Amino acid sequence: MKKLLFICAAFVLFVTSVMGQAMKFDFGNGKTAKGYTRVAPEMVYSDASGFGFDYNTRPAAEKHKKGNALTSDYCFSDRPFYFSVKLPEGNYDVTLTLGNPNGTSSTTVKAESRRLMLEKMQTVRGETLQRTFTVNVRTPRISDNERIRIKPREKGYLNWDNKLTIEFGDSLPSVCAMEIVPNATATTVFLAGNSTVVDQDKEPWAAWGQMITRFFEHGKVVVANYAESGEALHSFKASQRLAKILSVMKPGDYLFIEFGHNDQKRKGDEHGAWGSYSDLMREFVSLTRQKGGNPVIVTSMHRRNFDANGKVVHSLGDFPAAARKVAADMQVPLVDLNQMSEIMYEAWGPEKSIKAFVHYPANTWPGQEQKLEDNTHFNSFGAYEIARCIRKGIIDLKLPLAQFLTTDVPEFDPSHPDDPDSWSLSISPMAANEKPDGN
Repeated sequence: MKKLLFICAAFVLFVTSVMGQAMKFDFGNGKTAKGYTRVAPEMVYSDASGFGFDYNTRPAAEKHKKGNALTSDYCFSDRPFYFSVKLPEGNYDVTLTLGNPNGTSSTTVKAESRRLMLEKMQTVRGETLQRTFTVNVRTPRISDNERIRIKPREKGYLNWDNKLTIEFGDSLPSVCAMEIVPNATATTVFLAGNSTVVDQDKEPWAAWGQMITRFFEHGKVVVANYAESGEALHSFKASQRLAKILSVMKPGDYLFIEFGHNDQKRKGDEHGAWGSYSDLMREFVSLTRQKGGNPVIVTSMHRRNFDANGKVVHSLGDFPAAARKVAADMQVPLVDLNQMSEIMYEAWGPEKSIKAFVHYPANTWPGQEQKLEDNTHFNSFGAYEIARCIRKGIIDLKLPLAQFLTTDVPEFDPSHPDDPDSWSLSISPMAANEKPDGN
């Protein structure tokens, strides 16, 4: 009987969310705050209940004698845990009350496929804080007859299911409450790109599209990352990813376009940098403008490849130059990531730059029997640094988006990037040894 009542209450909560009202969750084993739904550690996610802890992770719960019903109890753990809520496609403001009435806490929050939303939120004993971020929830559906053609590797991504999944990580993640409210007005920054942009689903791989989320203020901007490993301009369009973006784009939204690595694979003069690549880039720009959107072209970052003098070897041929020419011809803002990455890699040098890419000895990650050596794909540190380059590009271009960037990080100079030995980010629980698609 108790289980039946729990499922019924959850269903009512889900219907309420669809109607545009807030969903409120009170975490812990104490008294439930008025207007909130109780979330105890034993509550496991199912489609029937519509919310719960997910992916075989279970936090503990504690309560304190003092404080109100919302902040006197909480869920916590010394390892990451997931909480999911069944939600329809859309953008949502998520407000978290974080802290530990009985001690200190440090919480890093990622959403869906490891999108970095809140970084190292720390509290002292008895302190709580509230932080809000805006997150995109989506499905492959375009219309009754059209869908994005998802690759087999994507079927396990947390991005494409019917729920919002939040990952609580760091040294001692502690959460008291969560409120989820639909946001229909935020400017959406759509991302079109390849494995250097995508929300990489598992450690140790990472890309800038899942890090740039950390640098936007809540409520004003949301990032919708449609990039996928192995994609080129032609395959991105053919798989209906561009069609999906255009189907939900509002006037004033943005489309950041970064391709080049995989476009090199197409053979024939008609498919080179000055052929189909330039033609398709122009098409992406024109279609975005027809929807009232703002296109931004991003040149592809370099691969990690140095000559004997410690200078970056250019391996992308004419593709960066072709992207620059399309931007100039069509008067499109250009973030020259190709140029910034060259400066940044050379500042690190051949040895230190390894720490920005997926280079790990055997047995560093679960089930990893062979060493990983990848000079194209980033780890979390490298992806974070590339995202800081994108942030710098937005500021330098004086895009209207710049007013919505967070101000809690210093301005970035690619010639003086962060030191990998003094940087850290909590590791997500899911890891894979399979290299992302792409070149």
